[in-house]
Amino acid sequence: MTDILALRPRAEALGQALPPLLASAEHLASTVILGEHGRRRAGMGDEFWQYRPAHEGDSARMIDWRRSARSDSHFVREREWQAAQTVNFWVDSSRSMAFTGDGNRETKAQRAKLVALALAVLLLRGGERVGLTGEAARPRSGRAQVLRLADALTEEGAADYGRPDMTGLVPHGRMVFVSDFLGDMEGVERAMERAAERDVRGVLLQVLDPAEEAFPFDGRTIFESMGGSLRHETLRAGDLRARYLERLAQRKDRLATVARASGWHYDCHHTGQGALPALLWLYRALERAS
Repeated sequence: MTDILALRPRAEALGQALPPLLASAEHLASTVILGEHGRRRAGMGDEFWQYRPAHEGDSARMIDWRRSARSDSHFVREREWQAAQTVNFWVDSSRSMAFTGDGNRETKAQRAKLVALALAVLLLRGGERVGLTGEAARPRSGRAQVLRLADALTEEGAADYGRPDMTGLVPHGRMVFVSDFLGDMEGVERAMERAAERDVRGVLLQVLDPAEEAFPFDGRTIFESMGGSLRHETLRAGDLRARYLERLAQRKDRLATVARASGWHYDCHHTGQGALPALLWLYRALERAS
């Protein structure tokens, strides 16, 4: 009886948060018309992908004689690789993601969860196995997995800043990191090194609030981390703007460099923008990372 009573508050909170997130993610995913999802590379499957000129070593039975009859060259009909892959998400749930510079704007966490879940919907529709790092929602395929992912995404972390959780890393799979990446960069770099060791590629999406990009502060200002572990007071915040923007640019450049070195893709998204561009970039960048 005690266990049931303890679960009730969490169940009620989940009941309030889950439907809006699911509904928003489903709606966002429904605005994307990308056709049947595939690996976009040659391999075994039933779907036609492209014709290519025949190469030395291609057997005669590989030649598409009907297509070849229309030109002076021989062509091979390639099929698209259709074996399902595993895509693991790490969506930063730390306290820094709860920041918003405008009470009428989504927090970074809300936007991160929305685009991540919408991307998962698209991947699951295409037959992928999708999950979250850690134990909350291991990779699975099928419609029911959306509910598991949405449930797991309601969890909030206690740390001020997040670092990628690589638990459950699947060799040769793909990964999606969604975070503000304002914490310790060493954690990100170690995660990328571990992924490279297992031939895992993916994407980094940095989610920032417009206030974090513009630094619209002046005069006496108290800066405090969302968890309260860091605090700085200044009488002339405007004097910090140039140095802050320089360090932010350096952080972005470091993320992009680390991504390129590992065969990953990096982009920065602002919560002041619509969510659709971020979703489209994620989907297409993940295809290029295959």
